[in-house]
Amino acid sequence: MTEWDIKKLQILRTLRDRGTVTATAEALLMTPSAVSQQLTNLAKQLGVRLLEAQGRRVRLTDAAHLVLRHAEVVFAQLERADAELDGYLRGEAGQVRVAAFPTSVPALVVPAVRQLRSAHPGLDVRVREAEAAEAYELLTAGEVDLALSLAAHAPTARDPKFSRVPLLADPLDVALPAGHPQAEAPGLRLADLAAESWIFGGSGPWSEITTAACEAAGFVPEQAHSASGWTAILAMVEAGMGVALVPRMASAERRGGAGVVMRVLAADQPRRHVVAAVRRGAEEGPAVARVLAALRQAAAARETVQQS
Repeated sequence: MTEWDIKKLQILRTLRDRGTVTATAEALLMTPSAVSQQLTNLAKQLGVRLLEAQGRRVRLTDAAHLVLRHAEVVFAQLERADAELDGYLRGEAGQVRVAAFPTSVPALVVPAVRQLRSAHPGLDVRVREAEAAEAYELLTAGEVDLALSLAAHAPTARDPKFSRVPLLADPLDVALPAGHPQAEAPGLRLADLAAESWIFGGSGPWSEITTAACEAAGFVPEQAHSASGWTAILAMVEAGMGVALVPRMASAERRGGAGVVMRVLAADQPRRHVVAAVRRGAEEGPAVARVLAALRQAAAARETVQQS
């Protein structure tokens, strides 16, 4: 029977994900020569060629991709075994590390943690604020157990390493200066603001979300000012420096802006989709499952408020 070495298979999977031997070595805290030696030994054990030269780089062979396709099933089963063992040993106790993008922390994570503290006081939830893309890097590296992010920046549902759980479709409203000609206009559409000066981040998720929403409405937004924090964005809107799309989940940052009018858009209401992800198989662990359930409950409560 062919000998399967889990550690070496993990190295091969990391090479597939990272692209180079050097990047793989850095991710696994190994030397490049050790990575190459381990993969050479794995190829001998399996009796197939796993790598081939491509210029100065190497690429995985079809045989390597076949091996990894089956290995992903093994990795998922090991995650399930770890999760089940953790539940057996800890019972109601345990620790779940959560990485979440900034606006989701007060809107979803804090209500979920509050509910869990009441229902499962022995469950320790550790929260780490991280931007959308970073959350999945932390999850892949094993530094967190659950990542809360935006669907546009999450791995696809076909990625065998993760299980994704949709949580919330968060509407985007328009922030206008008080007294703006469109502040009281009925049936406001995003396209009505095509000629406005816009305020959004210079890069990253919010820049992409704003640009995509405006392009879907038929125009490219003119970026007059760049900011990533809602306090700064809304202060500039209040000063009449431009308009901005604001997620409804960022309600805490919107409070107290008497000089800002928040308008719900009509038929072309854009939304951003919030998802949670775990390493595939880990969702069956009792502690992670409880956190996911609490997040779904917090998301459902927020959607009910948004619709009322």
